[in-house]
Amino acid sequence: MDNASPAIHVRNLTKVYRTYQKEAGFWGAFKGLAHRRYKDTAAAKEVSFAVEEGELVGFLGPNGAGKTTVLKMLSGLLYPTSGEATVLGFTPWHRRNEFKRQFALILGQKNQLWWDLPASESLELNRVIYGIAPAEAQKTIDELTELLDVKDKLDVMVRELSLGERMKMELIAALLHRPRVLFLDEPTIGLDVVSQKKVREFLREYTVRHRITTLLTSHYMQDIEELCERVIIIDHGQVFFDGALQDIIDRLATHKIVTLSRRKGLPETDFASYGDVLEKSATEVRLKVPRRQIVAASRDLIAALEVDDFTVEDVPIEDIIREVFSSRQAA
Repeated sequence: MDNASPAIHVRNLTKVYRTYQKEAGFWGAFKGLAHRRYKDTAAAKEVSFAVEEGELVGFLGPNGAGKTTVLKMLSGLLYPTSGEATVLGFTPWHRRNEFKRQFALILGQKNQLWWDLPASESLELNRVIYGIAPAEAQKTIDELTELLDVKDKLDVMVRELSLGERMKMELIAALLHRPRVLFLDEPTIGLDVVSQKKVREFLREYTVRHRITTLLTSHYMQDIEELCERVIIIDHGQVFFDGALQDIIDRLATHKIVTLSRRKGLPETDFASYGDVLEKSATEVRLKVPRRQIVAASRDLIAALEVDDFTVEDVPIEDIIREVFSSRQAA
């Protein structure tokens, strides 16, 4: 592979599923024997993007947007209907062994570990499959278990591990052969806050240390904010944004969140004249104020209310992305 080429290169990648449309009732089934009606659904439609070596890119979209379909095509699990893609110079769906040894796919809702065996035995099986020398595998396991703080869980039955511990073991199993490309589909789904934080810290440190090219999908926007500088947003199978995370925030964050408090209580004030009232108590109010009005509103509120505490924050990114998808669906 040419060192100047992107690690992942996708051009007009399309996946169309054809489903049989059956009419209701016995007569509908009978007619279907002679003349079947089909419906074509594009799970991915002319998707194009490139990811450079060592980049960690967020791949966002609502449920059914086509994210997992794209990841499965890039990992060779699905054949596209049309289009082209290369990962490390390989065409994924050709499934060459040289390619399989250089990538890993982690699906947050799928398990690769044997449920009734200790995690260490599943790792040993992976070691044999990939032909990794015992000393090299042990070195990798020692590094990963220390980073993820699960060294004492290696000999515990997988079914007895917590969800967070299982996901950490899944990560170790996926990284045992030291892949150069990592596809992560909802790796923190269902995890508690502490486990999510640990997994994020691990991914940030490990992918930078080893320059792993990573494509990450997640519904937890904190994953994206903490790990990704760049995001690709897909909806209805099509890419409609590809760029810096900060760019989409700057373009679409039309409001700021103002929080003010007054220990002796808030006076009777028409807070709605400053912006949308999100929350209000006897001593504190949170307002959603248009960005263009934030300076004037802040000045007037501070002058009028003699507040004890006053903060201005950006709208949470998950709210921005949610509004993007809602507006597209409405259109």
